[in-house]
Amino acid sequence: MNLRIDHTWTLFLDRDGVINERLPDDYVKSWNQFRFIDGVLDAMRIFSEKFSRILVVTNQQGIGKGLMTESELEQIHGLMQQSVTEAGGRIDKIYCSPFLASANHFSRKPSVGMGLKAKREFKDISFRKSIMAGDSLSDLIFGKRLGMKTILIGDPMLARANPHLTDFVFPDLFTFASSLADLHPPKN
Repeated sequence: MNLRIDHTWTLFLDRDGVINERLPDDYVKSWNQFRFIDGVLDAMRIFSEKFSRILVVTNQQGIGKGLMTESELEQIHGLMQQSVTEAGGRIDKIYCSPFLASANHFSRKPSVGMGLKAKREFKDISFRKSIMAGDSLSDLIFGKRLGMKTILIGDPMLARANPHLTDFVFPDLFTFASSLADLHPPKN
């Protein structure tokens, strides 16, 4: 199966574990702790040439836990966007859910609130012409609930255990970006 990605498609990206290194049992609470995963800045440049919109959708319950403030998170995101822009890529908007997982808030993935907010703000988004790339089940469920193609970044065992949620699997964003001309579904 090939996807013909053109400038009418939208890319939704998770953040932790996809764009930046995930901190084990912790949250990225400052720019000093933020580390781009190898190849991400190159991937973002490639994505910027392919997609009409690039949107980040991220659960950040560290705010709900009182471990960081919204302004601290905004600073991290501002510097992340600046770094991506300086490398020749772009992020059009970042959507964040600061709520605790236990709150089951509509904006928190796997619920679809951030996707619907993006659709209200960018009327040209078609979820059928959108891809959700993330490293967790909540990312894949979010994408499928909205009718998107889903890409699991990381563990192929998770994809094998959830084939109905996973359209494609790549080890990292750079491999995904490099493979846009020839996407194939995961082998079960």
